[in-house]
Amino acid sequence: MLSEDLGAEPLPVISCGLACQYESTECVPVGDLEPYVQDAVDLIEFANGPVDSKWGKVRAEMGHPESFNLKYLAIGNEQWGEGYVERLIPFLEVLRKKHPEIKIIGTSGPAPDGDKFDYLWPKMKELEVDLVDEHYYRSPEWFLANAERYDSYDRNGPGVFAGEYASHHKTRDNNLRAAISEAAFMTGLERNADIVHLATYAPLFAHYDAWQWKPDMIWFDNLSVVRTPNYYVQKMYANNAGTNVLQISAEGNNITGQDSLYASAVFDKTSSEVIVKIANAGNKVHEINIGLKGLKKSVKNNEVKIISLHSNQPEAVNTREAPNTIVPGHSSVWAGENGFNLEVQGNAFYVCRLKINE
Repeated sequence: MLSEDLGAEPLPVISCGLACQYESTECVPVGDLEPYVQDAVDLIEFANGPVDSKWGKVRAEMGHPESFNLKYLAIGNEQWGEGYVERLIPFLEVLRKKHPEIKIIGTSGPAPDGDKFDYLWPKMKELEVDLVDEHYYRSPEWFLANAERYDSYDRNGPGVFAGEYASHHKTRDNNLRAAISEAAFMTGLERNADIVHLATYAPLFAHYDAWQWKPDMIWFDNLSVVRTPNYYVQKMYANNAGTNVLQISAEGNNITGQDSLYASAVFDKTSSEVIVKIANAGNKVHEINIGLKGLKKSVKNNEVKIISLHSNQPEAVNTREAPNTIVPGHSSVWAGENGFNLEVQGNAFYVCRLKINE
């Protein structure tokens, strides 16, 4: 029900019979996995089954007779090696037969590169999982350098689930520099939405007085909640997703760091709006023109609604004492015949929405 309340897709991640491989070598023998596989089958029935089924009845008795419309199921989290592959196979064999409608997510290990990653990706293709879970906890520099990561991914293999990511500045604080690097990286996710199907920042919550990991999207205590700059970047993307990816380029190239600028664009059929996202990871102010080609009618004097996240202090953070140090601002400009001009501040992320006359 939490997923419903948030407007999010439910995506359970279930055990494949391996403990956390960082902490333990404990595992369930492959021949003893049947209860684990059955748990996966029962979970799907609980989420989607009719109310007269065993587990659908339980869901209804808990107050939710309607299906949760579960579409995805991930098997294992940050597992690696042959031990993971041989345990994934029994799940695939049963779930493909009993629930072919469910998209199965495999993992590429705990890192976005290296020997574990290089071993698992070909195996995931061979097993024909639907999506591969990639995790990136890296520096802002890594995120900026990898805005092109998916431009050349194989379109004939599995899709990608960017299942965990967060930019780790050297202090691991949720500062603006980290948030802008994530915004820049996400222009590559959006541009490659045909291959990157899902993405989730992680971790989500941390208590100020009892945390074990940072950065985190939302910090809280018993009396207050603090939204980080990273939270606002995620919100700006989530509320401006669009329905169709548009090409946006400068001098014929994707905008992936030239002059520290990064950009993506989408069209929203429901509102007939073009939505342009621009991240400036440098300090320089840029005067740019967004030109739209192929318009049926002029957009002159149409309002361009702008949301921006910006500070002249890239190390700035939101705190309990000052929770609104960095928050989005709202402004607008007016379009010309075929586009609009925008002044892009340094250390900033912009979302621009322009209504198209059809």
